[in-house]
Parts: sequence; C-alpha cells; structure tokens
Amino acid sequence: MQAVVDGKVIQLSEAGWLENLDEWSEALAVEIARNENIPELTQEHWDIIHTAREYFQDNGVVAEPRAFSKIMKNKFGAERSDQKYIYSLFPTGLIKCANKVAGLPRPKGCS
Repeated sequence: MQAVVDGKVIQLSEAGWLENLDEWSEALAVEIARNENIPELTQEHWDIIHTAREYFQDNGVVAEPRAFSKIMKNKFGAERSDQKYIYSLFPTGLIKCANKVAGLPRPKGCS
C-alpha cells in the first residue's frame, strides 16, 4: 500500500501502517486518516496525535490505553480522557487508529 503526499510516494503496510517512521508528516496523517474513514482532523484529533507521538518519543513504545487516558486527563481534563472520547474521534480507538494516523509503529498483536 502507498500514499502520495506532496508528490512523494510513501510506503504503508497492507493494513496502512507507516513502514518508515521518519517519513511521517501532518500531511501524511491527513491521508492515513482518510483511509481510516476520518474525513477531517480537528484540533481534538491533533491533540491526541501529538500526545501519542510525544509519548512514543519519550518512551520508545506506544502508550497503553489506560496510561494514555491518564496523560490526556492531566493535559486536557477528564472530559477528554476516557476511551469513549477517543473512540468518538478515532473509530477503532487509540491502538488501531490514532497510533496509525500518528505514524507510530503497529503494536504487537494489533491487526
């Protein structure tokens, strides 16, 4: 699978995960989001995407949903921290959708 962003061809896995993490950009995130049936990325989406990327950069792994909820609660308040909220923005949740749009590696056991 491929995505074309700004005239550059970027390789994605069969399931749409970024092959080379260094190729991630916000423009690519928009393309991946479209593939995940998210027509537009709002500021709320970007807050989750950037928070997930920061966690990965700081820890070298993607955040587990519970840990991520705590981070979101500390940064943005309780109303923006639970799994229901994340699923409202990313239809298949943090692990399968938000991390994919954020250009993070596919967690083990995730399709």
